[in-house]
Amino acid sequence: QVQLGESGGGLVQAGGSLRLSCAASRRTFGTYAMGWFRQAPGKEREFVAAISWSGRTIYYGDSVKGRFTISRDKAKNTVYLQMNSLKPEDTAIYYCAAAGTTAQAMGVLADSDEYAYWGQGTQVTVSS
Repeated sequence: QVQLGESGGGLVQAGGSLRLSCAASRRTFGTYAMGWFRQAPGKEREFVAAISWSGRTIYYGDSVKGRFTISRDKAKNTVYLQMNSLKPEDTAIYYCAAAGTTAQAMGVLADSDEYAYWGQGTQVTVSS
């Protein structure tokens, strides 16, 4: 069992930045692929970013490429999502998730069904 807790959400003006953190409860965090997803009101859950268990493979959703950066610190059991140049359309609840897979393919890491553990989510609101 892995428990995840997100933090760092909030209200920011368009063009601003936020850094989300997701702390994992388990020491074997290093063996899990980690992902960030988001869901806006009335919309389906959307893939944002993922990082493989090794940290060597990273993917981003098309809407955030070039603006968001995912990273992980195994010593702290934490994954981060640095969000720059935020837009109003980035407004959503952001969830981190953990998948017990060593797969590297985007088709796996971007698939929310591959993730067994989810955090409670953190709200990000970008004002225009």
